[in-house]
Amino acid sequence: MTNRKAQIEALLEDDPSDVFLRYGLALEYEKEGQLQRALEILEQLIAEDPPYVPAFHMSGQWHAQAGRLEAARDVLRRGIEAARNQGRQHDAAEM
Repeated sequence: MTNRKAQIEALLEDDPSDVFLRYGLALEYEKEGQLQRALEILEQLIAEDPPYVPAFHMSGQWHAQAGRLEAARDVLRRGIEAARNQGRQHDAAEM
């Protein structure tokens, strides 16, 4: 386990709902080569109300890198819609 990952996990013990920390934890899992666990965390962030828009973008990128192009398209389409619904036009355009 990376030191950064351990720090994030410790902070999450105090506030398990912190979306920024959870997103950061997903990034750490991906760095460790645990893509499936990282994607699970992003899907949890996507499922929230409101969904965490950056999670769509990163999930789409990781799916594409893994050759899962249909999954990447699906998550990015949903991300564009979520970004627009939240008035985040820049994020929608990036996806």
